[in-house]
Amino acid sequence: MVSAARNARGGGPVEPGVIVRDARPDELARIGDLRVAAYRADGFLTAHSGYAATLHALGAGGEGEVLAAVDGGQIIGTVMLMPWPAGNVAQGPGEAEIRALAVAPHARGQGIGAALVTAVIERAAGHGVRLLLLLTLPQMRAAHRLYTEAGFGRLPDRDWSPGPGQVLLAYGLMLAP
Repeated sequence: MVSAARNARGGGPVEPGVIVRDARPDELARIGDLRVAAYRADGFLTAHSGYAATLHALGAGGEGEVLAAVDGGQIIGTVMLMPWPAGNVAQGPGEAEIRALAVAPHARGQGIGAALVTAVIERAAGHGVRLLLLLTLPQMRAAHRLYTEAGFGRLPDRDWSPGPGQVLLAYGLMLAP
């Protein structure tokens, strides 16, 4: 469990009482709902998007580690760590991928996203990950700013296309050995 009362990697102050911890199996459906709602609120999912089902189900099959930001028992944010060989951008041992960072629309502006990024970086480092990667839509400008403030840099050679006319931007962060 990581206390989110500190916001070590930039952003505004985090509300007191917010913690980042492992998600429990009984919370995964609610976390999926939160992800889909957050992505829809920002216009990143349409009613016809096939990605909504994938986004909702991430972690339900036991792959990766789902973290939850919790305030007073309410889940207000989430992020997932996917070690290689899972994911789309990690290419070998020592690499892992961040997936599905989402903060409930009503909880934004409180440093929750930065606390989740800090927690997932710490988790990856604790697992011996050397290169932490992520993919993001070009339109997710607030996320790009958050990742850059956390030390991630663009890796255009790792950009990935899930389908025709779609490109996801790759970012990476080297972690200390």
